[in-house]
Amino acid sequence: MYQALYRKWRSRTFDQVVGQGHVTQTLKRQVESGRLSHAYLFTGTRGTGKTSCAKLLARAVNCERPQDGNPCNACPACLGIENGSILDVLELDAASNNRVDDIRAILDEAVYTPAAVKKRVYIVDEVHMLSAQAFNALLQILEEPPAHLMFILATTEVNKVPATIKSRCQQFAFKRIRAEDIAAHLLHVAGEEGFALSQDAAALIARLADGGMRDALSLLDQCSGGGGGVDGERVLSTLGLAGNLEAAALLDCAADGDTAAALERLDKLYAGGKEMAALAGELSALARDLLVRKTAPRAGAALMTGGFDGETLKRLSARFDAPRLVQMLTLLQKTAAELARSANRRTDMELCLAALCDPALDPSPSGLSARVARLEQGEGSPPRHTPSPTPRREPRPAPRQAEPAREEPTWEEPPLPDEPPPREEDAPPWDVEPEPRPAPAKGRAPGAPPRVPPREDGPAPAAAQPSPPQGAMEGWPGWPTFREQLKAKLAVSDYSFISNPAMAEGRFDGRQLTLWTANDFLRDMLDRPAITRPMAELCQAFTGTAHTVAVKVGKAPPEAAPTAQGAPVDALDVFLAQGGSNIIVE
Repeated sequence: MYQALYRKWRSRTFDQVVGQGHVTQTLKRQVESGRLSHAYLFTGTRGTGKTSCAKLLARAVNCERPQDGNPCNACPACLGIENGSILDVLELDAASNNRVDDIRAILDEAVYTPAAVKKRVYIVDEVHMLSAQAFNALLQILEEPPAHLMFILATTEVNKVPATIKSRCQQFAFKRIRAEDIAAHLLHVAGEEGFALSQDAAALIARLADGGMRDALSLLDQCSGGGGGVDGERVLSTLGLAGNLEAAALLDCAADGDTAAALERLDKLYAGGKEMAALAGELSALARDLLVRKTAPRAGAALMTGGFDGETLKRLSARFDAPRLVQMLTLLQKTAAELARSANRRTDMELCLAALCDPALDPSPSGLSARVARLEQGEGSPPRHTPSPTPRREPRPAPRQAEPAREEPTWEEPPLPDEPPPREEDAPPWDVEPEPRPAPAKGRAPGAPPRVPPREDGPAPAAAQPSPPQGAMEGWPGWPTFREQLKAKLAVSDYSFISNPAMAEGRFDGRQLTLWTANDFLRDMLDRPAITRPMAELCQAFTGTAHTVAVKVGKAPPEAAPTAQGAPVDALDVFLAQGGSNIIVE
């Protein structure tokens, strides 16, 4: 009768255990010297040799002719324990015998001396599954056991074992077996079984086994079932990993932002019977491999899952950056966890693919980080030192401010004259009667003529547009100083946008503080009360008057130069203060 490879090739001596030399060498020395403990605790992941070492230890302590700490496997004691005819060595599965009555039955038998061997050995597998009452009953005999009794406990979740149990046992941690050691053992098994196994197929199976020898032997048994040699292509087709090409195609759609193509591929996979949970797992494995390749390129294939070829990983790795891969992997992991309790798995997977193709649909912090990374790389905003053209403004609802936003008038500063300021009596007469106005503001030259009022028969020229109220700019320190004072009032994440001149610039026109942003995304990010309210409060603290704050898309106009007292003035004031007088109004 055929026997599975993982049962047929179970280790029969400590020297045959692969990858656990730190455990087997200690156990051999204890058996050889006779310094044995009454309780052992073997911990580690599945398929690493815990149960095999427990059975080896049970045979070694009862062997009539041990050889360097190994059982001889030829004496009656070794043969009887191996075939199960000696009842003094009992293996118990705590997953199905976890009640306190099961442990009490063991305790009733433990007081009797063994009938056929030197020590009565109890191997309790998956001991973490015992109930609290069962652990208390086991603790009673572990406290003061008879000399002929030995317990060997094995578990994959040592954190669930009470500390009172662990403190009374010698604990041995079984590590995941390295992929190189697994591949070498698989080649040895294939040679003994009489079929060819290629090096790449052995390495691929070793990576898929995830450090477990039992899993590796089971995969090898499955791939060699059809007869003939086993190569990499056969492993991929037999284990169903050829579908990973579809996972790579879906990530290509995500890189192109083609949601329609991704949904069409998903529909074909769904119609072909593909499980959505399996697809999410394959996409997660691919995104994880790409992230490892991007962040740890020197690690090589040792950290890869092994389901994807190098050319595919190289091509896809060049299309994504690290923040984007983190966002994708986070979204896929979340979706895979929620599919188990989903009412409609197909819809959930479609939502996941839509968010993968368009990061703007992912509201999570990782999605925001991916979009910010794109902006910093120049995909969504102009470079820091490159002047950007004014983007096309999309129609949007009217602003919510108390009064309508007004465009700040732009003044072109004429060249400064070289001659000294003229005397007041030399100034040419004005053609338009000046309006009565209050006393001149600080910084205006004495005797300077007033501004030209708008004409009634047509639109006013640019120089005659309505100006801010007299003294409205008093106290305004300029945008750089205002921005530095704003740092203490905003969160670090919000201030990072405002502190970048390529993303946001502020201008104050005496009536309203306007924050100009590079694109619609930044406008939506900054048009929030958490940002506009502190800006309005700080503006009022400088000017002494409450002003509204507006957030717009476009290029900020040039800011007026500040006066010596700190209040900004316009270009006409500067020109008049420096003696400009050649102004003719028709």
